[in-house]
Amino acid sequence: MRAVSDLFLSLTPEAVLDAVEAAGLRCASACNPLNSYENRVYEVGLEDGDRVIAKFYRPHRWTREQILEEHAFIDDCHEDEIPVTTLRRFPNGSSLEICPGTEDAGGIFYALFERRGGRAPEELSDEMLERLGMLVARLHNAGAKRPARHRHGLTPDRFIRDSVAVLKEKRLLPEGWRDAYVEAALAIADVADRRLAGVPLQRIHGDLHLGNLVERGGILNVLDFDDSCMGPVAQDMWLVLPGRDGEARRQREVFLEGYEQLRSFDRSTLRLIEPLRAMRIVHYSAWLARRWHDPAFPATWPHFGTEEYWMNETRVLMETRTLLEEEDGMIMPDDSRGQELTNKDFFWDWDEK
Repeated sequence: MRAVSDLFLSLTPEAVLDAVEAAGLRCASACNPLNSYENRVYEVGLEDGDRVIAKFYRPHRWTREQILEEHAFIDDCHEDEIPVTTLRRFPNGSSLEICPGTEDAGGIFYALFERRGGRAPEELSDEMLERLGMLVARLHNAGAKRPARHRHGLTPDRFIRDSVAVLKEKRLLPEGWRDAYVEAALAIADVADRRLAGVPLQRIHGDLHLGNLVERGGILNVLDFDDSCMGPVAQDMWLVLPGRDGEARRQREVFLEGYEQLRSFDRSTLRLIEPLRAMRIVHYSAWLARRWHDPAFPATWPHFGTEEYWMNETRVLMETRTLLEEEDGMIMPDDSRGQELTNKDFFWDWDEK
């Protein structure tokens, strides 16, 4: 019997069409894979001319209960008339089923979504920034309705300490950079613990970069709640505006002007942005390490694990640690440090939709 992970990696168009038809839909021959590295996502054409999105969840990542909490968040947003990719129910009323033919191996969970076409916002004008702020505020109002009791929290333990343990276990950190990388990462985790103490956590999108926002017909739609979690609301703000220069700070204020029309925001939590940025950086490397057995990963990220890769990652973490220590008054500030860094130093899209 084949392992469920092998079935996932070798998922065929025929298996995708069979799964969609098991939901009571009649498929045409069209089955197009979409850019998604963590899961397998397909756009499937139907005989009536409509199209649906079939999402097959990577085995062993989420439990059924955790996936259903993702779906509950989407349903809550839809109930509040927030434009999201709504779920299509199966004939039994469920939003989640096991892909036919994978039951004996443990099963691959899959769900069907309505298709929401459009393009990511190309220009962040002040008008667009204000609209984004209002949209995210509405999203957070929906997220505050109830907690996610099964989803993982956005914590330094999970995103930094556990990630460092994975990198050390897999012996991926080269000797020349290992000590500096680990020391900087763990020091940032300590700072994150202090700054997160007492900060309210609620359901958030968790991966709200511009690639997960599409505009069509003047409406902004929110995509991909796969990384939704219990976390600080600041996470959904800095990913939309990942820069740290003066223009980024100005844009953030315009964004918050829109946000605060519909929801209050504690500006003291802006101090979370740098720790959250570093948490994403470390988690990203561990994510690549965990997924390296998937053929799509070496083909897409051939630079991962090279000496240059770890040199750059270590440099960013060391500079971030220094910025945090300057902010906390632990060392004298250097006004030039960090200002030359650009958004690309801190931002990746590892599950493009």
